Amino acid sequence: MVQIRAPSPTHRRAGSLTHHLLELPIPKLEDTIRRYLSAQKPLLDDGQFRKTEQFCKSFENGIGKELHEQLVAQDKQNKHTSYISGPWFDMYLSARDSIVLNFNPFIAFNPDPKSEYNDQLTRATNMTVSAIRFLRTLREGLLEPEVFHLNPAKSDTDTFKKLIRFVPSSLSWYGAYLVNAYPLDMSQYFRLFNSTRLPRPGRDELFTDDKARHLLVLRKGHFYVFDVLDENGNIVSASEIQAHLKYILSDNSPVPEFPLAYLATENRDVWAELRQKLVSDGNEENLKKVDSAVFCLCLDDFPIKDLVHLSHNMLHGDGTNRWFDKSFNLIIAKDGTAAVHFEHAWGDGVAVLRFFNEVFKDSTQAPAITPQSQPVRADSSAAVQKLSFKLNDALKAGISAAKEKFDATTKTLTIDLIRFQRGGKEFLKKEKLSPDSVAQLAFQMAFLRQYGQTVATYESCSTAAFKHGRTETIRPASIFTKRCSEAFVREPSKHSAKELQQMMAECSKYHGQLTKEAAMGQGFDRHLFALRYLAAAKGIALPELYLDPAYGQINHNILSTSTLVSPAVNIGGFAPVVPDGFGIGYAVHDNWIGCNISSYPGRNAREFLQCVEKALEDMFDAIEGKPIKI
Repeated sequence: MVQIRAPSPTHRRAGSLTHHLLELPIPKLEDTIRRYLSAQKPLLDDGQFRKTEQFCKSFENGIGKELHEQLVAQDKQNKHTSYISGPWFDMYLSARDSIVLNFNPFIAFNPDPKSEYNDQLTRATNMTVSAIRFLRTLREGLLEPEVFHLNPAKSDTDTFKKLIRFVPSSLSWYGAYLVNAYPLDMSQYFRLFNSTRLPRPGRDELFTDDKARHLLVLRKGHFYVFDVLDENGNIVSASEIQAHLKYILSDNSPVPEFPLAYLATENRDVWAELRQKLVSDGNEENLKKVDSAVFCLCLDDFPIKDLVHLSHNMLHGDGTNRWFDKSFNLIIAKDGTAAVHFEHAWGDGVAVLRFFNEVFKDSTQAPAITPQSQPVRADSSAAVQKLSFKLNDALKAGISAAKEKFDATTKTLTIDLIRFQRGGKEFLKKEKLSPDSVAQLAFQMAFLRQYGQTVATYESCSTAAFKHGRTETIRPASIFTKRCSEAFVREPSKHSAKELQQMMAECSKYHGQLTKEAAMGQGFDRHLFALRYLAAAKGIALPELYLDPAYGQINHNILSTSTLVSPAVNIGGFAPVVPDGFGIGYAVHDNWIGCNISSYPGRNAREFLQCVEKALEDMFDAIEGKPIKI
């Protein structure tokens, strides 16, 4: 639980375990090429693969070798950060599509276990206070780092945690590593609060002002700010926050004719130009208040109908009541349904999920107010400032154009989901199968059944066990998943249940290898990206490897997948990363498997989910020794 407390001899400061983080290793070039070719094998026919092999051989022995040596030399001169942090970060900030139509991801909270605490005002107050408690704990240096356990049986135990508290800070890191426990990098966390992605021509900018003390609240497209920290950095009383939120909820003003929030959904260069017009027209101070706010709290005026409605609302809403450029929006609907929607350039799921879990735990176990609590008598009309923006005709036209694009795009987005109830993590682990590999194999089987192909697949993997680590890609589509999928989909009657089980076991073993390699910075995607970025930075002609159609194809991720499992999470999701793709948010729970799928008109999400369900049924039948139903 997040609580503000003074340091003690047994409470290790956040930096003590992360101070000695290892640098993210640059893979050997020959290993990267080998892994790249292994990932290409299931996607290409023999002729295409031979051509790609030739491009790889030429690259490895020629310009690629030179670029790799330069990258290693550059990395040695920059020990303070990871080799991929700079270029990968630059790529995020140089993305010129709109942020929302690239769709920032969302994670929805489970309801408060005490149903009466799901009242909108009560939950908004409690979650706001818990979020500020987290901020205080973080800034006091008291937030313990997350730890990645390669061998949880030895390191993820109360005994080890108690023991490591008494080890001197200079040695604690080594003690953790001896049992394969890797403290995770926390360098992203400072961007959680008071941060915004600012649109700039050509490349965006991340802005953080940790001196600001106010909260930004959006309701019906209107912007409000009030202080949640006092001059000494202490949290304003919960009853005062409650009073100000109650005041905002009582404002009966209709939605503005030209809601400013649509601008943050525009193409980044268009938005950069419009923002400059906003500044020129006298809105600079109000924009600074938006940009520097601790975070953005969005209060929606309607209840959530079902999980599909929840996903649409938390992913994009109607465009009027989100500020998509903020590091995160905490969204709370009329019935208390809550979610975090976060911008991705500043950080990754590890930091957001930690914040998410702590806010849920604190707001439900140590709520700042009860449903019976009465707001303090406060002059909210003086404390709460409603921001007014001056809009000329050009800005009004810009907002109208942004709205038109936003509405056109969101209307084409389909979201659907399934909950497979036959079993989950507990059953699969008993069968010595990786739960994640089974879910990924189901996606491969489903796409093969629906479209007759094996396609580029992306699974995100954190590299936060290293200094300034971000993510690496797991490539779940392999020769093993292709062979297994074809056996299940195209010729199940030709294989016994034992043979199918053996193929699933091979997939599981290989997927486990890919996952460990990615977590240890030994994938191929980031390395190849860094070499490409380095070539461009040095004015070197793009090597042929990157001009190979196969390289473009493997980076056109038709199946984009991500998983988060936590007792606090109800559901999460994101949009496809390519127009003809699927966005697949999934979770393998103890006794069930959930999938939340999005698609544009080029793909059929409902049909894909039916194929996923069929794949899971077939695999569970095979595991139980039953024949596959044709």
